[in-house]
Amino acid sequence: MSNPVRQTDRKREAILQAAIHEFRLNGFESTSMDKIAATAIVSKRTVYNHFPSKDDLFAAILLKLWKSAVSQDDFRYQSDKSLREQLETFLGNKMLLMCDTNFIDLARVAIAATIHTPDRARDMVERMNNREEGIVAWIRAAQADGKLKAGDAILMGDMLQGQLKSMAFWPQVAISQPLLEATQQKQLIELTAGLFLGYYEVLE
Repeated sequence: MSNPVRQTDRKREAILQAAIHEFRLNGFESTSMDKIAATAIVSKRTVYNHFPSKDDLFAAILLKLWKSAVSQDDFRYQSDKSLREQLETFLGNKMLLMCDTNFIDLARVAIAATIHTPDRARDMVERMNNREEGIVAWIRAAQADGKLKAGDAILMGDMLQGQLKSMAFWPQVAISQPLLEATQQKQLIELTAGLFLGYYEVLE
């Protein structure tokens, strides 16, 4: 029974890779499920068996790239480690994603596809925000441990990540600025963590 499962997994991966290629090459609106099926060398029915719609397929690609840069699901508060060390680890993992050319390219495609369709834009934002809940749980745990000041954990998480995105994501997506070099990444991670802790950390 294991062979059919592996075959299904292979087909799903082939569909994802074909979709990545087609979305990057032609954009969201101009890419059809027929074309993705042809590129993946599978039937159109097989594509729909895995992904009920093109939106679902595109969201799956974004989540796949997100996971490939180290899933935030593994990010947990650790009372025996310094807040700075933990934050820099989190921000470093997030930076890996932002410096993935596939993710940046597909983010451009997603933004272009949602400009005239607000409902799709809201859905995409919601799907991606669901992947950012790890930092909110971390902030709440640090607050409960008396290490961070009281406050709206969701807002605090948004502000923390917004600092990173303002220099390592939006300029690259919107105006095609080059990805940050390693030294720039390190500097931004340290500065972002330092600014956050400078305001919210409870000093003993």
